Amino acid sequence: MLRALWAYRGFVLGSIAREFQLRYMNSALGALWTIINPLAMILVYTVVFSRLMKARLVGNDDPLAYTIFLCSGTFAWTYFSEVILRASTMFLDQANLLKKSAFPRICLPAIVLGSATVNFAIIFSLFSLMLVLFGRFPGIYILGILPLLIIQQVLAVGLGLLVGTLNVFFRDVGHIVGITLQFWFWLTPVIYPLSILPPRFQELAGTLNPMASIMTGYQDAMLHGKWPDYAACELHVALALAVALLGLTVYRRLSGAVVDEL
Repeated sequence: MLRALWAYRGFVLGSIAREFQLRYMNSALGALWTIINPLAMILVYTVVFSRLMKARLVGNDDPLAYTIFLCSGTFAWTYFSEVILRASTMFLDQANLLKKSAFPRICLPAIVLGSATVNFAIIFSLFSLMLVLFGRFPGIYILGILPLLIIQQVLAVGLGLLVGTLNVFFRDVGHIVGITLQFWFWLTPVIYPLSILPPRFQELAGTLNPMASIMTGYQDAMLHGKWPDYAACELHVALALAVALLGLTVYRRLSGAVVDEL
């Protein structure tokens, strides 16, 4: 699989670049929109929550604390959900290409992940620049999100392969994924801290929801300037690997029938 991806790396990178070109084709500002959109979102969060609503986190009087908390979780969750949502329809969206061209099908999830990663890198770079300008940059602790990023990538790609393959045969899967992600979002501490939940529910969320520990880790690094609690992620590392293995197994067994079903 890795050998196939390496052999077709030009195709994967070219497809990612082509997606960005098509997205901003016939646009006066072109690729500048990749900066304007996330920058506008950051400014809205800053003005609305730190100035107008004066939102605060318990035990933290910093007027920008909730904005940093919200941006850390929202951008990470958006990246995670984008990979899954796009992967759920990747084979259907590329049906004509799959029928006409011979290339390793595993390139499609790689393109989805690569495109979403570029989006996330741009958004998170702007967010980090904002923290520098406001004197809130966490310093070396920002590197603490890298292991968390890898965990969520493995989990997202595994889920994406699974639902993307099944969606070819059972079209209801795509709709179920969208609804599930909405519930999953509200069960994850993206807009609220895990600490506001009763201790029993904190333990359940930390155990059953892999994104809970990941989001908390992002927020610890970006807001509190400390290393994430990696011990809390140990179970979720195993879960992410198991999901990735399941998704890859289902894909390999059904990949031959995918093109016939499209």
